[in-house]
Amino acid sequence: QVQLVESGGGLVQAGGSLSLSCSASGRDFSGNAMGWFRQTPGKEREFVASISRSGSFTFYADSVTGRFTISRDNAKNTVYLQMNDLKPEDTAVYLCAGTAQAAQAMDVMARAYEYDYWGQGTQVTVSS
Repeated sequence: QVQLVESGGGLVQAGGSLSLSCSASGRDFSGNAMGWFRQTPGKEREFVASISRSGSFTFYADSVTGRFTISRDNAKNTVYLQMNDLKPEDTAVYLCAGTAQAAQAMDVMARAYEYDYWGQGTQVTVSS
């Protein structure tokens, strides 16, 4: 059974930082693109960041570019999201996602339907 488990969420003041982790089990994701999305009540799931299979290529939503950094450690089957200069509008449940199909070297995925595996999410709350 494939599982993605996020951790690292919490409550932080505006301008602060949080580091999220997504630990995968049940399959090896080293050949697959991975991503982070976020969701708030009543809104569609929003793309945050994606990373290629090797970690050499990354892609970010405009709203987080320059503040968030996605990375991965394939030896640990883990993906990370470093979030700096957090804003109240970053408040959401953050979800990790992985693709099932093997990715090309430069592949990064920005659409939710491109992902096959999802974690349960971790809550990030940014106070003003």
